[in-house]
Amino acid sequence: MEGAPRSNDATTEGPFLRLSLSGLALAYLALFLVLPLVAVFTQGLAKGFGTFFTAVTERDTWSAITLTLTVAAISVPLNMVFGVAASWAVAKYEFPGKSVLITLIDLPFSVSPVISGLVYVLLFGAQGYLGPFLAEHDIKVIFAVPGIVLATVFVTFPFIARELIPLMQEQGTSEEEAAISLGASGWQTFWRVTLPNIRWGLLYGVLLCNARAMGEFGAVSVVSGHVRGLTNTMPLHVEILYNEYNFTAAFAVASLLALLALVTLVLKTVLEWRYGDEIAASARH
Repeated sequence: MEGAPRSNDATTEGPFLRLSLSGLALAYLALFLVLPLVAVFTQGLAKGFGTFFTAVTERDTWSAITLTLTVAAISVPLNMVFGVAASWAVAKYEFPGKSVLITLIDLPFSVSPVISGLVYVLLFGAQGYLGPFLAEHDIKVIFAVPGIVLATVFVTFPFIARELIPLMQEQGTSEEEAAISLGASGWQTFWRVTLPNIRWGLLYGVLLCNARAMGEFGAVSVVSGHVRGLTNTMPLHVEILYNEYNFTAAFAVASLLALLALVTLVLKTVLEWRYGDEIAASARH
């Protein structure tokens, strides 16, 4: 019939093809995601809960856990401030150097984390450009917590900005302009108009940034010095335990990292389920 919607060939595959594609996708996920996770938890609990509990409460392990959470607690808020500011500037304004800023935001995606760690060693190490000045003033960056925080901030700062820029570009500037025309100040416009509109994208970016911050290995490995009980984060501590052939303890600590990742995924899923309509409305706004 003329005017009747035509069927889309892409949505009319036969049952065999749909089942084959679904089975292939599920098999891929099982092989590369589910089985490794199961193996980590199985090996961590291989010698019972008592051994597992002893491994995760050992002094050096607890120090690694505390350091990992501390670094994430510092780096994520810093990246949140930067991500919101950069996204606001890119999406709402035109200015010279805008393309350069966007390129710099994407830089950590294209640079190896190990290279970024070496850059910080070159800047702040004992033989680096700022090394003599820092040594003279008894300021320690490399092989200390500040260096770990700097490296973590570098490798994680694109996540929040890259989550917010497309959202804010889609929303445009009409609501901000309306608020300002009604007498709102810049801060009032941000807190009452911009921030409510981006809150879900911001939350997603924070979750992703936090997961990467806790799991970062390459850059942190270069700047930490692997000082056991002092500058080892959880991923570095897992490596040390594994190299010492303490496999059960290594998998026990690795299972904690995996559990943190799963918690992040569950939080994201719960938020989508509980506030799905609001998230969709915010994205369309």
